[in-house]
Amino acid sequence: MKRFRIRAVVLAVALLGGLGATADVLVPAPAAQAAAPGLRSVHAPGTVSADERLRAGQCHLRLVNGKLGQYLPDGRCTPGAFDPAVTQANIGSTICRTGYSTKVRPSSYLTSKFKTASLAQYGLRSNTTTEYDHLVSLELGGANSVSNLWPEPNKAGARGTTNPKDAVENTLHRAVCSRRVSLGAAQHAIAVNWVTALRALHL
Repeated sequence: MKRFRIRAVVLAVALLGGLGATADVLVPAPAAQAAAPGLRSVHAPGTVSADERLRAGQCHLRLVNGKLGQYLPDGRCTPGAFDPAVTQANIGSTICRTGYSTKVRPSSYLTSKFKTASLAQYGLRSNTTTEYDHLVSLELGGANSVSNLWPEPNKAGARGTTNPKDAVENTLHRAVCSRRVSLGAAQHAIAVNWVTALRALHL
């Protein structure tokens, strides 16, 4: 009976939020999320590394708050990955230099087929407000890889792909570039749970 009630709540949130997703792919996220399996090291500037082979319907979004646009990826499918070419020692010439993200970001032509596959893997329908997002953002030295990219739904009523995670990424980027937080700590915090990342790092 308890399991039935949880499923009913998830279905209600999905219907109210208009996510374009089925209730089967939304799993309520507990207050304290378990850490992701571990960040991977992938160097793939300007392209997308197919470092994982996932099946359709294999992955499940974790729901924190649909109204606020707080969704987490499935840690088994999207553990996160960093580019080993970006290190604490060279952040001044990489992520903290204007234009870095543009330089290493793959074209939409390259990412489109991976996004289509990722939507199927997460059991989601195409939606203009769903962003194919880097879990560890490029501005934090994230990698262009299947293990670091996921279809991120937006908050209810959103008109585009700008979402609440963007502000977290920007705050972490500023903290890393001002040396308030180490690169590794920021990468780990956002990979484990971007919703609580700032609080975890006392920002």
